[in-house]
Amino acid sequence: MSHIVIIGGGPAGYEAALVAAQLDAEVTVVEAEGAGGACVLSDCVPSKTFIASSEVVTGYSHNEQFGVHADLQAVTVDAAAVNGRVKRLALAQSADIQAKLVKAGVHVVSGRARIGEDTLGHTHRVLITPHDGETYPVDASTVLLAVGSTPRVLPSAVPDGERILDWRQVYDLTELPGKLIVIGSGVTGAEFASAYNAMGVDVTLVSSRDRVMPHEDADAAMAIERVFRGRGMTILNNSRADGVERTADGVRVTLSDGRTVDGTHALMCVGAVPNTAGLGLEEYGVAVAKGGYVTVDRVSRTNVPGIYAAGDCTGVLPLASVAAMQGRIAVWHAMGEAVAPLRLRTVAANVFTDPELATVGVSQNEVDSGKTPARQVMLPLGGNARAKMAGLTDGFVKLFCRPATGQVVGGVVVAPKASELILPITIAVENGLTVDQLAHTITIYPSLSGSIAEAARQLMLHELQ
Repeated sequence: MSHIVIIGGGPAGYEAALVAAQLDAEVTVVEAEGAGGACVLSDCVPSKTFIASSEVVTGYSHNEQFGVHADLQAVTVDAAAVNGRVKRLALAQSADIQAKLVKAGVHVVSGRARIGEDTLGHTHRVLITPHDGETYPVDASTVLLAVGSTPRVLPSAVPDGERILDWRQVYDLTELPGKLIVIGSGVTGAEFASAYNAMGVDVTLVSSRDRVMPHEDADAAMAIERVFRGRGMTILNNSRADGVERTADGVRVTLSDGRTVDGTHALMCVGAVPNTAGLGLEEYGVAVAKGGYVTVDRVSRTNVPGIYAAGDCTGVLPLASVAAMQGRIAVWHAMGEAVAPLRLRTVAANVFTDPELATVGVSQNEVDSGKTPARQVMLPLGGNARAKMAGLTDGFVKLFCRPATGQVVGGVVVAPKASELILPITIAVENGLTVDQLAHTITIYPSLSGSIAEAARQLMLHELQ
């Protein structure tokens, strides 16, 4: 029987473990924090739960157009209650995953592990150190590194958990910040800025580039930035934070041009670093790229036979969905199952701002540069009947297709619940559907998804001209 040792119990680790158990392997998962790892306990699940509370507040605002009058000033947010719910749901999700692993027959060790000395034969020695015991060795036919990442720390702005925070520390606050300065306008920074702004917090977003979310679709990012500004958020574009220091009653952020910004709290969202230090990788000969990321191919193999890696520690794409698939692919490959290499082209991603931003397939930059020839259409959400009924004026649906065949190769959606609306476009990209096929699909009327079919019809009509 194959013995697979998985270091890390996040999406990459626990999904891989479930697949391995299903294939009758002996599986050991070593996880330091709890089943689900940082994704479930401190990152993705908590942040999206927190955002859900902000969406409830948003539902009370600007309702006069519907004939509903509510005084938003009477709506208060109990930070302790919100954060308590966040933590309860995270622990409950972790417990569910733990139960699923145990039921599948996976041996779960609460502790840490590293790769040991080289061994003879086709096994790899892993040194496991339980939180409540002594280190012991396990020889495995396959090792999967799924150790995740940790918030990046700037030496000039070290989080203290009180006023200078990373995104894992916000849930310990008992009151909402009076004036929050969010440093970093990538996905994480934009999401927290959006949520706190919706809760009535005075938010300043410090962006080092000329727009928020510089790596996302430009039309989408600019649309969301307009929404942010319209809701009173202060956005400092082309501004880089040099440091953050505590003051008598808050924080002071110093920008690279000498300007300073004062607030009650600073939230650091300046990226993440892989948790690959101390795993014995270099000593064992496992290739590690600049920044500490484990080098892998499209079936999650490292350069050492039998050693695989998956998730954020690989730097491939920091999404839980990608991590889980990398983990599954690693196990399928290791156990000789038929497996297709990871295809990032068909991976949908979502930013949980308000409105949300979802993308799949080719990007606008690739089309504009000529790297990927494509025709496109962009339909503003304001022209959709369901959007009009809901009072939605911000957002759009964008669709890309191949010039000659009409095959759908990508799309962008900016809308409430764009994470759900992107699915039909993702299915089209994954399965090579054409705009004709999308156009001939009958959609619900009225519905936001109707705009996807309408975009396809416009591309189809253009094709016939």
